[in-house]
Amino acid sequence: MNIPRRGSSRPTVVVAGALAQRPGIGGHAWVFRNWLAGFAAAGADVLFVDRLEPAMLADPDTPPEDTGEWRWLQGVMAGAGMDGRYALLFDGGRHCLGLHRADLERRAHGAVLFNVMGYLDDDVLLAGADRRVFVDIDPGFPQLWRELGLHDAFAGHDAFVTVGQNLGRPGCAVPAGGVDWIPTLPPVDLAAWPAGDAPAGPNAGRLTSVCSWRGPFGPLVRDGVTYGLRVHEFRRFAGLPGKVPGVRFELALDIDDDDGADRALLAERGWRLTDPRRVAGNPRAYQAYISGSAAEFLVAKQLYVRTGGGWVSDRSACYLASGRPVVAQDTGLAGGPLGCGEGFVTFTTPDEAAAAVAEVLGNPARHAKAARHLAAECFDATKVAASLPQRLGVV
Repeated sequence: MNIPRRGSSRPTVVVAGALAQRPGIGGHAWVFRNWLAGFAAAGADVLFVDRLEPAMLADPDTPPEDTGEWRWLQGVMAGAGMDGRYALLFDGGRHCLGLHRADLERRAHGAVLFNVMGYLDDDVLLAGADRRVFVDIDPGFPQLWRELGLHDAFAGHDAFVTVGQNLGRPGCAVPAGGVDWIPTLPPVDLAAWPAGDAPAGPNAGRLTSVCSWRGPFGPLVRDGVTYGLRVHEFRRFAGLPGKVPGVRFELALDIDDDDGADRALLAERGWRLTDPRRVAGNPRAYQAYISGSAAEFLVAKQLYVRTGGGWVSDRSACYLASGRPVVAQDTGLAGGPLGCGEGFVTFTTPDEAAAAVAEVLGNPARHAKAARHLAAECFDATKVAASLPQRLGVV
């Protein structure tokens, strides 16, 4: 890795994003842990920066150091080996927990900033970075927000990285917006995610996923086309358990009480639903939940499917690293490294989904081996982090 940093023999990378405001979501914590591990393994001095505003708290008058959000961030950073290398900006940056503000500014000056979804908006830190890289993990949402005049998350950035493999290519409906998008697969720390033995007994036929029914973003409409959420795709696949007898389908599903009709529909059709905060509410539990699965069954958000942006899930990267194959709804990945049909098998219709599940569970050893191979070849956090400087033109 060769990211120049003034006055230091080691390059400095700052990863910024929204972690503190999402306590109890183990998978989201791993998004950042995997990026941090990759840059550290590639030779960088790594810092993490988060921000929290009073309006994000249940009680806006609570001192930030007394909040569950701050304790959650501390725990995640400790588990990632990041003690002394992170900061939480509070109330527009007027307070800083973790690193002292002056120390943070000094250490981050001249760094390459990887700003996940453009969440960090601190003018001093942004101005002090040598390169400001927007990292897009929800391809289609920020681009359409900008296109529709709702929000411009790209302003102030110099380079743009996305987990959407097709942005800017023919056939992709995500508006590129004049941006030269650099595709990357989401990283996974292979050392932290070893491939375990295949589950036995009832779990040998248990497919899982950890997901939200709707999530934090609303549907978007552009040129008369609605780009919806996971709920708007999943209803088409509700009857899948009846098509593959003997297979156990389980979702650690974040679903609101207002969606009681959908919850009832899933239960009636044979889906087992569990609370993601109970079974995957911290990084260790999330990892155990994935490794206890035979494979992942993934239905994507409708926006990802209809735009053909080639979205790839960071969660799927963790399944693959664990030696757990992925059966995923296609988001436009044909022809890429994930289109080989081994370890990562895609579908577009309920019948194709049933056939993909039968194929993976019918040949478990072959697909488990292929899953880990894909993780090592394509998702290895060290490789992903090491490749980005040259692709970003900072070598």
